[in-house]
Amino acid sequence: MSKPGIILIAGPTASGKSALALALAEQYGGTIINADSMQVYRDLRIITARPTAAEEERAPHRLYGHVDAGENFSVGRWCREAAAALAAARRDASHAIIVGGTGLYFSALTRGLAAVPAIPATVRAEVRERLARDGAPALHAELSRRDPAAAARLTPGDRTRVTRALEVVLATGRPLKDWQDDEAPAILDISRAAKIFLMPDREELLRRIDARFDAMIAAGALEEVRALAARRLDPELPAMKAHGVPWLIRHLKGEMTLTQAAVEAKRDTRQYTKRQATWFRNQLPEFAWVEPQNALATVEAQLRALAK
Repeated sequence: MSKPGIILIAGPTASGKSALALALAEQYGGTIINADSMQVYRDLRIITARPTAAEEERAPHRLYGHVDAGENFSVGRWCREAAAALAAARRDASHAIIVGGTGLYFSALTRGLAAVPAIPATVRAEVRERLARDGAPALHAELSRRDPAAAARLTPGDRTRVTRALEVVLATGRPLKDWQDDEAPAILDISRAAKIFLMPDREELLRRIDARFDAMIAAGALEEVRALAARRLDPELPAMKAHGVPWLIRHLKGEMTLTQAAVEAKRDTRQYTKRQATWFRNQLPEFAWVEPQNALATVEAQLRALAK
């Protein structure tokens, strides 16, 4: 197992992914690369359960806490940065351990990222109906409000391109150019990586979620969120929607007690873990589902098989 490999560790929130990644990095000499869309934000170490400074000293960690909360960090940018981190790990003859719970990151990493997601049929039909009824200039006028950059590049009579740009922004909430900038090919061949989805027993996972949130509060999560709220950022930014953040902000505004905020934050996290599991089961079936106590042995067996 001396040849450096790539290890993908996914799983729901609070499943023990970071601890497993650190154990593997220390055992085999590895670089840990973050694949959690909230742990990229500098302002959110505690509330996102980012590795501590002491943990980061035990092994190289990449793509953690390097983005300001005022930025809208995209999956395309993550792909570019992950590719650079993988290349650096190869140069260092180090195992690359990619760990996190953001399914789209793993999908983009192993399947590539299309420029624009599929447009729902309902949106497409509505826009086409309006095109026939009102004409392209009317759609161009709406595009000017929703995606000024695209409208500036197109003439009001360009029926095809105006319709496409409007469909995209209506369906996704993002301008067409944002999606085009994010387009990226697959970075690695999933068949050549060890890959597990860490899944504790459901009752154990719920216990971990509750205990972890309580530990976050004890460690200063409320003060962290207070500092974030003081920046008065756009509430639609991703960092402002991190699990627990909206509820703690409501507590800080006097709208609910801390106990009520904790109850709601835990409930949101439980629901999110169900969505994570469903997404990975359907979208990335190549991942081996394992319980935490079997995870290390499973990864080691996969690495041995890949080394043959």
